[in-house]
Amino acid sequence: MNKIIYLDAAATYQKSQVVVEAQVDFVKNHYANSGRGICAKSAWVDDMLIQTRTRIADFMGAENANQIIFTSGTTGAMNMIARMLNINSSKIVAVSDLDHHSARLPFIQNGAQVEICQLNECYDFDTDNIPFADVMVVTAMSNVLGRAQDVAKIITAAKQKNPNVITVVDAAQYVVHNPIDAKKWGADFVCWSGHKIGADTGLGILYMKNPNRFAPVNFGGGMVNKIVGDKIIFNNPPDVFEAGTLPLTQISGMIDAIDELEKHRPNLNLIKYVFDELANIGRVHILTERDSAICSFVVDGMHALDFGALLGARGVCVRVGNMCASWVHKLLGIDASVRISVGAYNTMDDVKTAVQYIKDILK
Repeated sequence: MNKIIYLDAAATYQKSQVVVEAQVDFVKNHYANSGRGICAKSAWVDDMLIQTRTRIADFMGAENANQIIFTSGTTGAMNMIARMLNINSSKIVAVSDLDHHSARLPFIQNGAQVEICQLNECYDFDTDNIPFADVMVVTAMSNVLGRAQDVAKIITAAKQKNPNVITVVDAAQYVVHNPIDAKKWGADFVCWSGHKIGADTGLGILYMKNPNRFAPVNFGGGMVNKIVGDKIIFNNPPDVFEAGTLPLTQISGMIDAIDELEKHRPNLNLIKYVFDELANIGRVHILTERDSAICSFVVDGMHALDFGALLGARGVCVRVGNMCASWVHKLLGIDASVRISVGAYNTMDDVKTAVQYIKDILK
């Protein structure tokens, strides 16, 4: 069998050794619940949570650590936000064709009026034509096109149309390649998933600009300060939004994942190489730009799933299908595509081998 070449970082990022070791160390030596005891292990966990939350706040340009909420992932965060905002048929929600399903579906379940933001010829938000909305969902980077959006400019334009608009940023793809500056963006909510940067699955991050403005939508242990008669007094943020036991093992690897990402971002010269090579193959139609964070394409006369299967049989892992992003595929006039994405662990040999396999398949 051929060597496995993993070129699917945009789906989930491979973990570095330091992240694996951090999580193993937690499970072996420090495993306990948070906020549930006064023993040494529980104290260690509480301290780990404080340090991790503080590191994430710094990583995202947040003003303080209490703005950082641990969730189950970007999807969990988006559903949580939609419920907090009490989206209903009286609300206007602005979305775009760049959206992942998880960035739009939670906001349109209760009959919200949907406005589609226009995109320009480069598939960037047309900030001169941002619609009026009560809620604005901004996909900071499409998982099909890989272009970083000017989030601050988009939010400014949205607020010019409605100063009271609530802005929600999906940064799941953006966070891997670009620094987040939540304060500069002026967003009300920003979310992303740990596994997209080399932490573990089951952990998401939600930044809330004004956590005291919103009420919790998940209820259970850890969020209650006390109950007096029939009156429930909740804890302050962030605890009030984190009912139940947190994904502690996943959180224990987050600081190392962030440190590794900041030291070693993905080498996008590898994507440029793939682009240049595929651009010379007549049957291949590239959907992305040369300077995009990914390379997405279709092949004449072959469905993306079949092409992906042929690559997979040669040991090359890529993403195929609609990427949970049906709207952008419809915009492009296709129903599926093939996506190549890289992490800091990928090498030029990886992409050269993959490109050669692609050429072999299409001979």
